[in-house]
Amino acid sequence: MDERKVASGRRRLDPFTTLVPFGAILALCALFILFPEKSTAALGAIRSLLGDTFGVYYLIIGLGVLVASLWISFSPIGKITLGKPGEKPQYRFWTWGAMVFTCGLAADILFYSLCEWIYYAQEPRVAELGSIQDWASTFPLFHWGPTVWSFYATLAACFGFMLHVRGVQKQKYSEACRALLGRQTDRAPGRIIDVLAVAALIAGTATTFSVATPLLSSALTTLVGVPSSKYLTIAILAVTCLVYTAAVLKGIKGVSWLANACMGLFGALLLYVLLFGGQARYIIETGFSALGNMLQNYIGLSTWTDPLRTSSFPQNWTIFYWAYWMVWAVASPFFMGSISRGRTVKQVILGTYVFGVSSTLVSFIVLGNYGLGLQMMGKFDALGLYAACGDLYETVIAILGTLPCHQIVLALLVLAMIAFYATSFDSITLVASQYSYREFRPEEEAGQKMKLFWAILLILLPIALIFSEGSMNNLQTVSIIAAFPLAAVIVLIIASFIKDAKAYLREMDRS
Repeated sequence: MDERKVASGRRRLDPFTTLVPFGAILALCALFILFPEKSTAALGAIRSLLGDTFGVYYLIIGLGVLVASLWISFSPIGKITLGKPGEKPQYRFWTWGAMVFTCGLAADILFYSLCEWIYYAQEPRVAELGSIQDWASTFPLFHWGPTVWSFYATLAACFGFMLHVRGVQKQKYSEACRALLGRQTDRAPGRIIDVLAVAALIAGTATTFSVATPLLSSALTTLVGVPSSKYLTIAILAVTCLVYTAAVLKGIKGVSWLANACMGLFGALLLYVLLFGGQARYIIETGFSALGNMLQNYIGLSTWTDPLRTSSFPQNWTIFYWAYWMVWAVASPFFMGSISRGRTVKQVILGTYVFGVSSTLVSFIVLGNYGLGLQMMGKFDALGLYAACGDLYETVIAILGTLPCHQIVLALLVLAMIAFYATSFDSITLVASQYSYREFRPEEEAGQKMKLFWAILLILLPIALIFSEGSMNNLQTVSIIAAFPLAAVIVLIIASFIKDAKAYLREMDRS
């Protein structure tokens, strides 16, 4: 009996969506490690073509998906229950929201919350618009706000409908396009979509690991005095991999427990900075002003392309963030849709905005405005330190060092970053594992060996990028390249969902 089950499992595996990405990742790792300079030059050339020449493509899709999400929510489609009509939600709102937030954001939210204002303070575009006080606090809220979360919210509803209403047995990106592709879903077009999705997934994980892990390494170095090196960073990656692998092997219960623990650590870090940093009034007032500034200028910020390239700000930042979240939209919304059984389409979309956007913006308001306040009030010259040392991670640690009992803050930061990595990557590993099967029922779980395979695979490219000493520009480029074809697939999925949902409503009216 066991032998028959094993044989059946092997027949159900999809080697195309497993082995092709595996081979591609091994090849990329080899190129990044053996030819770092040439691979950097190649990435730069491709980025110039996609991000600079076709940058408006990303901006149009970003704004279009945001508008589509609101239209879907308040149309008859928004009333569809993901499951049987009248079915109750599978998880309480807090537990559901914690998993939504933590699966969608890794430790990069803490890194960018602490330092993104420093980037913007040096941007010519900020000088063109006005003061650092007004705009270095506004742009982080814009770049991490409703537009990027609209990718997650809309696709979570699409995948939730596919899983819980239509009850499909193929948990793949291509399956969400079946209403439009028809039989082509099982042929070359569908196969191409699935490979693109897995490639984008790996690119997204590589980017976030490579960007934020050095901050974790610097925090540990400061806490325990271990010399900082790329090998320490790789050791941290390995430990993080062990944590999220242990959680993912326990299934959804392990993911849920980690998500709640992560939210607790995250909340403790924010409260400590707000209550004991001595700048609560400045943090709250600057955050409130930045929210108003963002809302007043949202359309202009979303559509500005800098045609004369006076600063290339949208190419360097806005387009990167839209692309960054598009590649993450492969796995995170799939997981969000899978845990949304019993909620309506409207509840999933608006609930994602309420929990995801609000939690994200609070992080940037508290952590970002703390450092900005030190700078603007002349208490600590973070911009001067960054200009002198050229090390953003060292600058962030120095900012945190101004807090009372800063060792507590660093310890919370280390634990929160590991928890964020673990909660986001265990959910991604679950989805990627399910992707490797030809057929997969919603109530099933992937095999332990398949989970382990993906847990290890997802860590390989980040390690290679660390060895190649890829700059921030290189890491951004990986996402921009992967998102270019995927953006069109996202539009296809949403259009397919709208068509299928309308057909479902007609079926309900006839029954």
